[in-house]
Amino acid sequence: MSSVAVTGASGYVATWLVKFLLQKGYTVKASVRNPNNAKKTQHLLALDGAKERLHLVKADLLEEGSFDSVVDGCEGVFHTASPFFNDVTDPQAELIDPAVKGTLNVLGSCAKVPSVKRIVLTSSIAAVAYNGKPLIPEAVVDETWWSSPEYCEQMQTLAEDAAWKFVKEKGIEMVAINPGMVIGPLLQPTLNESSANILNLINGAETYPNSTLAWVNVKDVAHAHILAFENPSASGRYCLVENVAHFSEIVKILRELYPTYKLPEKCADDKPFAPTYQVSNEKAKSLGVEFTPFKEGIKETVESLKEKNLFKPPSGV
Repeated sequence: MSSVAVTGASGYVATWLVKFLLQKGYTVKASVRNPNNAKKTQHLLALDGAKERLHLVKADLLEEGSFDSVVDGCEGVFHTASPFFNDVTDPQAELIDPAVKGTLNVLGSCAKVPSVKRIVLTSSIAAVAYNGKPLIPEAVVDETWWSSPEYCEQMQTLAEDAAWKFVKEKGIEMVAINPGMVIGPLLQPTLNESSANILNLINGAETYPNSTLAWVNVKDVAHAHILAFENPSASGRYCLVENVAHFSEIVKILRELYPTYKLPEKCADDKPFAPTYQVSNEKAKSLGVEFTPFKEGIKETVESLKEKNLFKPPSGV
Protein backbone atom coordinates (compact mmCIF):
# COMPACT_ATOMS: atom_id res chain seq x y z
CA MET A 1 0.00 0.00 0.00
CA SER A 2 1.27 3.46 -0.86
CA SER A 3 2.33 6.31 1.41
CA VAL A 4 0.10 9.34 1.91
CA ALA A 5 0.52 12.58 3.85
CA VAL A 6 -2.02 14.25 6.14
CA THR A 7 -1.40 17.85 7.22
CA GLY A 8 -2.73 19.13 10.54
CA ALA A 9 -3.14 15.52 11.58
CA SER A 10 -4.12 16.12 15.20
CA GLY A 11 -7.38 17.89 14.21
CA TYR A 12 -10.93 16.56 14.44
CA VAL A 13 -11.48 15.50 10.81
CA ALA A 14 -7.81 14.69 10.24
CA THR A 15 -7.62 12.20 13.11
CA TRP A 16 -10.55 10.23 11.68
CA LEU A 17 -8.88 10.41 8.27
CA VAL A 18 -5.62 9.03 9.69
CA LYS A 19 -7.58 6.28 11.49
CA PHE A 20 -9.34 5.16 8.28
CA LEU A 21 -6.15 5.37 6.19
CA LEU A 22 -4.29 3.17 8.68
CA GLN A 23 -7.23 0.74 8.69
CA LYS A 24 -6.92 0.49 4.90
CA GLY A 25 -3.21 -0.32 5.13
CA TYR A 26 -1.68 2.99 4.05
CA THR A 27 1.56 4.30 5.47
CA VAL A 28 0.73 7.78 6.79
CA LYS A 29 3.10 10.71 7.19
CA ALA A 30 1.28 13.07 9.52
CA SER A 31 2.28 16.67 10.02
CA VAL A 32 1.90 18.23 13.46
CA ARG A 33 3.33 21.46 14.82
CA ASN A 34 5.04 19.73 17.73
CA PRO A 35 5.51 15.94 17.64
CA ASN A 36 6.62 16.05 21.31
CA ASN A 37 3.33 17.51 22.57
CA ALA A 38 1.65 14.38 23.94
CA LYS A 39 -1.72 16.12 24.28
CA LYS A 40 -1.74 16.73 20.53
CA THR A 41 -0.29 13.39 19.43
CA GLN A 42 -1.22 10.68 21.94
CA HIS A 43 -4.61 10.00 20.32
CA LEU A 44 -2.89 9.54 16.94
CA LEU A 45 -0.21 7.21 18.29
CA ALA A 46 -2.93 5.10 19.95
CA LEU A 47 -4.67 4.32 16.62
CA ASP A 48 -4.57 0.76 15.27
CA GLY A 49 -1.60 0.41 12.91
CA ALA A 50 0.06 3.61 14.16
CA LYS A 51 3.06 1.81 15.58
CA GLU A 52 3.87 0.21 12.24
CA ARG A 53 2.73 2.80 9.67
CA LEU A 54 2.27 6.27 11.20
CA HIS A 55 5.14 8.75 11.06
CA LEU A 56 4.74 12.12 12.77
CA VAL A 57 6.61 14.96 11.07
CA LYS A 58 7.07 18.50 12.41
CA ALA A 59 5.79 21.21 10.05
CA ASP A 60 4.42 24.72 10.30
CA LEU A 61 1.91 26.23 7.87
CA LEU A 62 3.73 29.55 7.72
CA GLU A 63 7.23 28.15 7.35
CA GLU A 64 8.11 27.86 3.68
CA GLY A 65 9.44 24.46 2.67
CA SER A 66 8.54 22.83 5.99
CA PHE A 67 6.21 20.40 4.19
CA ASP A 68 8.88 19.17 1.75
CA SER A 69 9.81 16.27 4.00
CA VAL A 70 6.13 15.56 4.82
CA VAL A 71 5.01 15.01 1.22
CA ASP A 72 8.26 13.47 -0.05
CA GLY A 73 7.61 9.93 -1.31
CA CYS A 74 3.82 10.22 -0.95
CA GLU A 75 1.29 9.48 -3.69
CA GLY A 76 -1.55 11.35 -2.03
CA VAL A 77 -1.58 14.49 0.11
CA PHE A 78 -4.58 15.36 2.28
CA HIS A 79 -4.36 19.02 3.25
CA THR A 80 -6.68 19.38 6.24
CA ALA A 81 -4.62 21.90 8.22
CA SER A 82 -6.47 25.18 8.39
CA PRO A 83 -7.37 27.13 11.51
CA PHE A 84 -11.05 27.28 12.47
CA PHE A 85 -11.99 29.51 15.41
CA ASN A 86 -14.80 31.98 15.93
CA ASP A 87 -13.07 33.90 18.70
CA VAL A 88 -10.19 35.76 17.05
CA THR A 89 -8.68 39.20 17.59
CA ASP A 90 -6.70 39.43 14.35
CA PRO A 91 -8.44 37.48 11.54
CA GLN A 92 -5.68 38.25 9.01
CA ALA A 93 -2.87 36.85 11.17
CA GLU A 94 -4.84 34.11 12.94
CA LEU A 95 -7.02 32.80 10.12
CA ILE A 96 -6.43 34.18 6.65
CA ASP A 97 -2.60 33.98 6.52
CA PRO A 98 -2.42 30.39 7.82
CA ALA A 99 -5.30 29.36 5.54
CA VAL A 100 -4.07 30.98 2.32
CA LYS A 101 -0.28 31.08 2.75
CA GLY A 102 -0.34 27.71 4.51
CA THR A 103 -2.26 26.09 1.65
CA LEU A 104 0.11 27.55 -0.97
CA ASN A 105 3.06 26.43 1.16
CA VAL A 106 1.80 22.81 1.21
CA LEU A 107 0.98 22.90 -2.53
CA GLY A 108 4.43 24.37 -3.22
CA SER A 109 6.01 21.35 -1.53
CA CYS A 110 3.76 19.02 -3.56
CA ALA A 111 4.84 20.73 -6.79
CA LYS A 112 8.47 19.78 -6.07
CA VAL A 113 7.70 16.08 -5.48
CA PRO A 114 7.08 13.88 -8.54
CA SER A 115 5.56 11.06 -6.46
CA VAL A 116 2.42 13.12 -5.60
CA LYS A 117 -0.42 11.94 -7.84
CA ARG A 118 -3.32 13.81 -6.23
CA ILE A 119 -4.03 16.37 -3.52
CA VAL A 120 -7.28 16.33 -1.57
CA LEU A 121 -8.01 19.73 -0.04
CA THR A 122 -10.30 20.16 2.96
CA SER A 123 -12.29 23.29 2.24
CA SER A 124 -15.74 24.19 3.57
CA ILE A 125 -19.31 24.83 2.54
CA ALA A 126 -18.41 28.38 3.62
CA ALA A 127 -16.46 28.64 0.36
CA VAL A 128 -19.59 27.64 -1.57
CA ALA A 129 -22.84 28.99 -0.16
CA TYR A 130 -22.33 32.68 0.58
CA ASN A 131 -22.46 34.51 -2.72
CA GLY A 132 -25.24 36.98 -2.04
CA LYS A 133 -28.02 34.77 -3.41
CA PRO A 134 -30.69 34.40 -0.72
CA LEU A 135 -30.44 31.14 1.23
CA ILE A 136 -34.14 30.27 1.31
CA PRO A 137 -36.05 26.94 1.20
CA GLU A 138 -36.17 27.01 -2.64
CA ALA A 139 -32.41 27.59 -2.96
CA VAL A 140 -30.33 24.55 -3.90
CA VAL A 141 -26.63 25.09 -3.25
CA ASP A 142 -24.28 22.92 -5.30
CA GLU A 143 -20.62 22.67 -6.33
CA THR A 144 -20.96 25.41 -8.93
CA TRP A 145 -21.60 28.08 -6.28
CA TRP A 146 -18.68 30.18 -5.02
CA SER A 147 -18.79 32.40 -1.94
CA SER A 148 -17.85 36.04 -2.45
CA PRO A 149 -14.66 36.94 -0.55
CA GLU A 150 -16.33 39.90 1.16
CA TYR A 151 -18.55 37.54 3.15
CA CYS A 152 -17.47 36.67 6.66
CA GLU A 153 -16.18 33.16 5.99
CA GLN A 154 -13.73 34.53 3.48
CA MET A 155 -10.66 32.57 4.60
CA GLN A 156 -11.88 29.24 3.16
CA THR A 157 -12.99 30.97 -0.03
CA LEU A 158 -9.63 32.70 -0.45
CA ALA A 159 -7.64 29.57 0.42
CA GLU A 160 -9.57 27.32 -1.95
CA ASP A 161 -9.54 29.88 -4.75
CA ALA A 162 -5.76 30.33 -4.37
CA ALA A 163 -5.30 26.55 -4.37
CA TRP A 164 -7.22 26.04 -7.64
CA LYS A 165 -5.23 28.78 -9.36
CA PHE A 166 -1.94 27.25 -8.17
CA VAL A 167 -2.68 23.64 -9.19
CA LYS A 168 -3.97 24.76 -12.58
CA GLU A 169 -0.76 26.67 -13.19
CA LYS A 170 1.42 23.74 -12.06
CA GLY A 171 -0.65 20.97 -13.65
CA ILE A 172 -1.24 19.20 -10.32
CA GLU A 173 -4.35 17.06 -9.77
CA MET A 174 -6.55 18.27 -6.89
CA VAL A 175 -10.00 17.51 -5.48
CA ALA A 176 -11.71 19.73 -2.86
CA ILE A 177 -14.03 18.53 -0.11
CA ASN A 178 -16.53 21.15 1.14
CA PRO A 179 -18.19 19.93 4.34
CA GLY A 180 -20.79 21.74 6.39
CA MET A 181 -20.47 22.04 10.18
CA VAL A 182 -18.93 18.75 11.28
CA ILE A 183 -20.37 16.71 14.17
CA GLY A 184 -20.00 13.15 15.46
CA PRO A 185 -17.60 11.33 17.77
CA LEU A 186 -14.35 12.97 18.88
CA LEU A 187 -11.08 11.03 18.76
CA GLN A 188 -8.96 13.94 19.97
CA PRO A 189 -8.97 14.84 23.70
CA THR A 190 -9.72 18.54 23.23
CA LEU A 191 -12.95 20.27 22.28
CA ASN A 192 -13.14 21.39 18.65
CA GLU A 193 -15.13 24.38 17.44
CA SER A 194 -17.97 22.54 15.66
CA SER A 195 -18.61 20.11 18.57
CA ALA A 196 -18.72 23.15 20.87
CA ASN A 197 -21.97 24.15 19.12
CA ILE A 198 -23.64 21.04 20.54
CA LEU A 199 -21.89 21.28 23.92
CA ASN A 200 -23.15 24.85 24.39
CA LEU A 201 -26.76 23.69 23.97
CA ILE A 202 -26.54 20.92 26.60
CA ASN A 203 -24.32 22.86 29.00
CA GLY A 204 -26.89 25.21 30.47
CA ALA A 205 -27.31 27.79 27.69
CA GLU A 206 -30.39 29.97 28.21
CA THR A 207 -30.94 30.53 24.49
CA TYR A 208 -30.03 28.92 21.17
CA PRO A 209 -28.61 30.89 18.21
CA ASN A 210 -30.94 32.17 15.49
CA SER A 211 -28.85 30.47 12.89
CA THR A 212 -29.32 27.82 10.23
CA LEU A 213 -26.28 25.76 9.25
CA ALA A 214 -25.35 22.84 7.02
CA TRP A 215 -24.29 19.74 9.01
CA VAL A 216 -22.40 16.51 8.29
CA ASN A 217 -20.84 13.62 10.22
CA VAL A 218 -17.08 13.57 10.76
CA LYS A 219 -16.76 9.91 9.67
CA ASP A 220 -18.50 10.69 6.36
CA VAL A 221 -16.10 13.61 5.78
CA ALA A 222 -13.06 11.39 6.44
CA HIS A 223 -14.39 8.65 4.13
CA ALA A 224 -15.08 11.24 1.41
CA HIS A 225 -11.44 12.35 1.46
CA ILE A 226 -10.26 8.78 0.85
CA LEU A 227 -12.85 8.19 -1.90
CA ALA A 228 -11.72 11.44 -3.55
CA PHE A 229 -8.13 10.18 -3.54
CA GLU A 230 -8.81 6.60 -4.62
CA ASN A 231 -11.45 7.16 -7.30
CA PRO A 232 -9.69 8.05 -10.58
CA SER A 233 -12.78 9.89 -11.87
CA ALA A 234 -13.09 12.16 -8.82
CA SER A 235 -12.70 15.78 -9.84
CA GLY A 236 -13.50 19.34 -8.80
CA ARG A 237 -15.38 20.01 -5.57
CA TYR A 238 -17.72 17.90 -3.43
CA CYS A 239 -20.33 19.46 -1.12
CA LEU A 240 -20.74 17.29 1.97
CA VAL A 241 -23.97 18.09 3.76
CA GLU A 242 -26.41 15.61 5.27
CA ASN A 243 -28.83 18.15 6.69
CA VAL A 244 -29.47 21.88 6.81
CA ALA A 245 -30.99 22.69 10.19
CA HIS A 246 -31.79 25.65 12.41
CA PHE A 247 -30.55 25.43 16.01
CA SER A 248 -34.19 25.11 17.17
CA GLU A 249 -34.31 21.79 15.28
CA ILE A 250 -31.18 20.58 17.08
CA VAL A 251 -32.68 21.51 20.46
CA LYS A 252 -35.80 19.54 19.50
CA ILE A 253 -33.70 16.46 18.64
CA LEU A 254 -31.70 16.81 21.87
CA ARG A 255 -34.95 17.04 23.85
CA GLU A 256 -36.12 13.75 22.29
CA LEU A 257 -32.78 12.04 22.96
CA TYR A 258 -32.11 13.50 26.43
CA PRO A 259 -35.42 14.55 28.03
CA THR A 260 -33.83 15.18 31.45
CA TYR A 261 -31.14 17.61 30.24
CA LYS A 262 -31.59 21.34 30.78
CA LEU A 263 -31.89 22.71 27.26
CA PRO A 264 -32.49 26.28 26.05
CA GLU A 265 -36.17 27.15 25.72
CA LYS A 266 -35.92 30.24 23.55
CA CYS A 267 -34.06 31.77 20.64
CA ALA A 268 -31.32 34.36 21.19
CA ASP A 269 -33.36 37.04 19.39
CA ASP A 270 -36.97 37.82 18.43
CA LYS A 271 -36.35 37.96 14.70
CA PRO A 272 -37.90 35.37 12.35
CA PHE A 273 -35.88 32.14 12.26
CA ALA A 274 -33.07 32.11 9.71
CA PRO A 275 -34.57 30.10 6.83
CA THR A 276 -33.35 26.65 5.90
CA TYR A 277 -32.09 25.95 2.38
CA GLN A 278 -30.99 22.91 0.40
CA VAL A 279 -27.54 21.62 -0.46
CA SER A 280 -27.28 19.05 -3.22
CA ASN A 281 -25.28 16.00 -2.14
CA GLU A 282 -25.78 14.12 -5.41
CA LYS A 283 -22.18 14.59 -6.51
CA ALA A 284 -20.88 13.31 -3.15
CA LYS A 285 -23.20 10.28 -3.35
CA SER A 286 -21.92 9.55 -6.86
CA LEU A 287 -18.43 9.35 -5.32
CA GLY A 288 -19.72 6.66 -2.95
CA VAL A 289 -20.28 8.76 0.17
CA GLU A 290 -22.98 7.31 2.43
CA PHE A 291 -24.36 9.87 4.85
CA THR A 292 -24.93 9.20 8.55
CA PRO A 293 -28.37 10.46 9.66
CA PHE A 294 -28.23 13.85 11.42
CA LYS A 295 -29.95 12.64 14.62
CA GLU A 296 -27.41 9.83 14.94
CA GLY A 297 -24.57 12.35 14.59
CA ILE A 298 -25.99 14.55 17.35
CA LYS A 299 -26.27 11.56 19.68
CA GLU A 300 -22.72 10.44 18.84
CA THR A 301 -21.45 13.95 19.61
CA VAL A 302 -23.14 14.11 23.03
CA GLU A 303 -22.04 10.59 24.01
CA SER A 304 -18.49 11.40 22.93
CA LEU A 305 -18.43 14.68 24.90
CA LYS A 306 -19.48 12.70 27.98
CA GLU A 307 -16.88 10.00 27.37
CA LYS A 308 -14.11 12.61 27.00
CA ASN A 309 -15.28 14.33 30.22
CA LEU A 310 -15.91 17.50 28.22
CA PHE A 311 -19.52 17.41 29.48
CA LYS A 312 -20.88 16.25 32.81
CA PRO A 313 -24.55 15.22 32.56
CA PRO A 314 -26.97 16.48 35.23
CA SER A 315 -26.80 14.26 38.33
CA GLY A 316 -28.99 11.19 38.14
CA VAL A 317 -28.81 11.03 34.33
